[in-house]
Amino acid sequence: MRKFLTALIVIPLGLILVTFAVANRHFVTVSFDPLMAADPALSVTLPLFLLLILAAAVGVIVGGCAVWFGQRHWRRAARRHEADARAARVELADLRAQAGPAKPEPQRLPVPSGMGLYGPVGRDKQRATL
Repeated sequence: MRKFLTALIVIPLGLILVTFAVANRHFVTVSFDPLMAADPALSVTLPLFLLLILAAAVGVIVGGCAVWFGQRHWRRAARRHEADARAARVELADLRAQAGPAKPEPQRLPVPSGMGLYGPVGRDKQRATL
């Protein structure tokens, strides 16, 4: 089911991307020099579809980094809680090891054969058959 849903999303998205790339094949010049607009020193010429796809990819990467840095507080708290839980497990194991031999085994009283909790097997207190 997961593969079907992935294919249901990826195939149309790929078709849209290919159609976009074919429709926007003309070249554009991107300048990174704001002082010399006529003859920029820092410029690159590439197809428009490639420029837009690269911009989207950079946006996804920058957004992922921003979210990752924003969640550092939760990751730090999770590591701290995991260390506390690990220490508590070790302490519990030590306490169980100390308490294990000191705890006596409860003794059971022998039950006479043919006798149940309320008297003879198969009868209640009033000796009615069960």
